[in-house]
Amino acid sequence: MNRTATIQRTTGETDITITIDLDGTGQHDISTGVGFLDHMLTAVAVHGLFDLQVQARGDLHIDSHHTIEDVGIVLGQAINEAVGDRKGINRVGHAYVPMDEALGFVALDFSGRPYTVFQAEWATPAIGQFPTDLVQHFFESVAVHARLTLNAKVEGRNDHHKAEALFKALTRALRTAVAIDPRRTNVASTKGTVTA
Repeated sequence: MNRTATIQRTTGETDITITIDLDGTGQHDISTGVGFLDHMLTAVAVHGLFDLQVQARGDLHIDSHHTIEDVGIVLGQAINEAVGDRKGINRVGHAYVPMDEALGFVALDFSGRPYTVFQAEWATPAIGQFPTDLVQHFFESVAVHARLTLNAKVEGRNDHHKAEALFKALTRALRTAVAIDPRRTNVASTKGTVTA
C-alpha cells in the first residue's frame, strides 16, 4: 500500500510543497523560514515516523501568519490524500505528551467531519517568529483539510513547552489513527462509510 502524497499550493502570499509518507521512518527535510514551525514539523516527522518534506516560501517581510496558516492547510491536504479512503485504519487516536511542566493532550478521529476544540492559554505573544495564537489556527487548518475531528488541550507555564507538547501529542495521535489494523477490511464505521 502506497500511502504517500505530494501537495503544492501557490498563492500571492506563499508557495508551499509538502510530501508525506505515512509509513516512513521519520526522515525529514523541512524549510519554512519560520524556525519554530520547522522545529514542530520535525517533531511531527520524528514522533509520527512519517517521512516529511516541507518547502515553503512566504511573505515573511509582512509577518509569519500566511506561511504558518498555509503550511497547516497543505499538511492537512497531504494527510487527507495519503490516508485515502480510510479503509483499514484505526481511524481514532489520542495521546498525552508531557514536556517538563507542560502536559498536552490530543484526541482525533478521521471522521470526515472537520471540527476542532482547542483549549490553551498563552503567557507570551510569540515563540520566536511563531505567534502563540496561531498554534490553534494551525491545528484548525490541519483538521479542516485532513477532514478530522480534533480535540486538543494543554496545561503548563512555559509557552514553548506547551506548544511542543501539543504538536507531539498531535503527531502521536495521528500515528495511532492512521495505523493499519490487519483485521479490518473496511472503514471503522457502523455506517460503512465516513461523511464526505
